[in-house]
This record gives sequence, structure tokens and C-alpha cells, in this order.
Amino acid sequence: MESTPKSLRLHIGIFGRRNVGKSSLLNALTRQDVSIVSAIAGTTTDPVEKAMELLPIGPVLFIDTAGVDDVGELGELRSERTRRVFDRTDLAILVCGSDGWNEFEAALLGEFETRRTAVIVVFNKADLWEPDAATLAWLAAANVGTVRSVATRREGILELREAIIRSAPEAFVGNPTLVGDLLPAGEVAVLVVPIDLEAPKGRLILAQVQTIRDILDSDAWCVVVKEHELAEALSRLNRKPKMVITDSQAFLRVVGDTPGDIWLTSFSILFARVKGDLAEMVRGATHIDDLRHGDRVLVCEACTHHPIGDDIGRVKIPGWLMQYVGGELRFDHYSGHDFPSNIADYKLVIHCGACVHNRREMLSRIAVCLHVGVPITNYGLSIAYTLGIFERALQPFPSALDAYQEELKKRGRQ
Repeated sequence: MESTPKSLRLHIGIFGRRNVGKSSLLNALTRQDVSIVSAIAGTTTDPVEKAMELLPIGPVLFIDTAGVDDVGELGELRSERTRRVFDRTDLAILVCGSDGWNEFEAALLGEFETRRTAVIVVFNKADLWEPDAATLAWLAAANVGTVRSVATRREGILELREAIIRSAPEAFVGNPTLVGDLLPAGEVAVLVVPIDLEAPKGRLILAQVQTIRDILDSDAWCVVVKEHELAEALSRLNRKPKMVITDSQAFLRVVGDTPGDIWLTSFSILFARVKGDLAEMVRGATHIDDLRHGDRVLVCEACTHHPIGDDIGRVKIPGWLMQYVGGELRFDHYSGHDFPSNIADYKLVIHCGACVHNRREMLSRIAVCLHVGVPITNYGLSIAYTLGIFERALQPFPSALDAYQEELKKRGRQ
């Protein structure tokens, strides 16, 4: 459905050189004139996104990109924006035109193989040329699916749709639920939802909405309260809830009002599990103890909201961290799909829950951090750690608690 958030859609990136027919292919796949089509190379400048339903997969997001062979200073900027799409691509469509297969296509395929991104090669403009037998044999040996098409006449589109369905990553279909595996049918979760200045007018924050829907999909029940209403809500329930899920900013008050035999965690920690790698981010949080006066910390937000008042990423988390460390820290902030190339310059990366990013992009960021040896954690985990309630916040996740204990043992702090 059009209302399905982008973060929950299968991201299908369309890549290739200029003028190979990427935009025509997108228009043919969606049966709409989504991208401008022209014989002039380089017509597509910025990534063009189109959300749609592709049965039986469900909601998908097609991303048309600029040619990777774009030239000049402006062309390099366009190519860089194309490369950023790599990080959030679940399935790549590599389009090859009548100029044939060369080093650009080989380099793209190598990039996708390195990232373990599923890929389909489309030989477009098939009425004008025929791929050579050696290339076809090489791709077949590499288990890369191929399709011939004439996008402007919508020939080969049915075959491409079938290839997309066959190639859809199992990880996309099998992503863990937010709380469905934690809440048996009929169990109750109490959600603590503060209404602050940054909450969308008349709406709840996306992470909260997605959690409510996941609970309902699991045939469990939820009660939604504000932070000052939790104690009374718990006293009025005739059966204790299985768990309490809170906005991370309200952790201290909520932990004081929640009995120890009721699981407690936060929306942000739930999303660390479903969007990234909870165990790795738990290990990352322990490196807060390594921060020293003057260290640089990177704070990343998936959305691009306008900061208001005591913004969690720009004010509250920096304040809690510096109080914990007992010294000044230097913070840099990035929003949206922007992610710096100098990760090695930071002592720690703290990410939001990434409710508006897909899982592929979050895993890509974690991989970048691990590659350069910089620990990464997220908002909820870092808040729980600095407030001294880390193990309490990990109650519902035994494997994450195990990772925490193993990290403590490894660092000689058990």
C-alpha cells in the first residue's frame, strides 16, 4: 500500500551507465511515467523513488539512479549520490545497454557481490544487440539471473518481475517482528508514549505506530499511556502486563514505576534488534566507558526533523554522556541518508532507532563502523547504559544479555 513506510519496503535499486534505459525500465515496471526519459545521456540527476505493490512480495520501493559513468565535477556528485543508494539496496537491477558489458558493469557487479546484495542483470535494448556468450556463461556460473528487455516497448518486463520475485532476499521476508515473538497472543504490553514538542502534530512517532501495529498483528493487547500515567495504569489492570515499552527519554521515571518482574525495554532498543544487530550495538554501548575528555562522538538520525527544545540527539544524549564521562565531548550530527566517510575519526557512533531506514542501510552502517574498528550503539542503549539500567532494559533479550556478559568478561570487567 502507498501508506506503507519506506523503511518496511523491499528497496530495489536500478543501476548502470548513462543512457542504458534505466528510467525507461522503471517506467515500464511501474506502468507510469515516473522518470523523465530522454536520448540525452545523464537526464536522471538525483535518485528517483517510486513506491508500489509488487505481488506476491508486497510493498516495494524502486530507486532509479544517475549513471555511474557520469563525467565532470557535477557528474561526480551525481555518481556519489548513486553510490549512497548502494547502502539501502536490498535487490539490485544492473542494466546493460547496447554498448555491451565492460568495466563499469563488472565493477558494479563486484560491489554488489562484496555487499552480498542480490542482483539481476538486464540486457536492455535487446532489439539492437545480443550479449556475448562468454559474458552470459560467466554470469550463469556466478548464479546471477539475466533478463533481456526492450523497456520502451515493455518487452521482457514480465520476465523481470518474475526474476525480482525469485531473487527477493529471504532476510527481507524473514525479518524479525518488533515484539511478536516476545508477546504471545492475549498477552498485554503497556506502551509509554510521552507527547513532546517534536512529536508530529496530531500523530504518534513512527516507531510507536509500528510497534502498536506489530502487537495487534500478533493478537496481543496494548495499553498506551503517558509517562506520568504508568503507575496508575499498572494498578488498575487486573492482570500484570508481560512487558512495558517506553520512549527512551522517559527511562528513569518508567523504571521506577515498573515492578521488576515485568519486562522493561524501549522502542529504540526494539528497533536495534529489528533494523540492525542488537548484540553488536550492546557491545558498542560498553565502549561508553572508554570515552575521555575531548573525544569525538558521531550522532546519526535517520529522519530529518527540525530540532526543538531539548532534542534527544543534540541535547539530552550529549548531556547524559558528558555527565557520565565527567568531561567535555565533541559531537557531530548527521541526518537522513548522509553518513560521513571519516568514521575512523570517531571514538563512538550513536544511532537512532532507524525506524525510517530499511534494515539493509542500518546493517551497512554497522559494517562500516566494524571495518574501521569504531564501536556503534543506539539511542536507547546508550541512555540505558549511562543511567545504570542497562541489564534491566535488556530483560526481554537473553542473547543480548549474553553478548553483554561476554563483552564484560572480554574487557575484564565482570
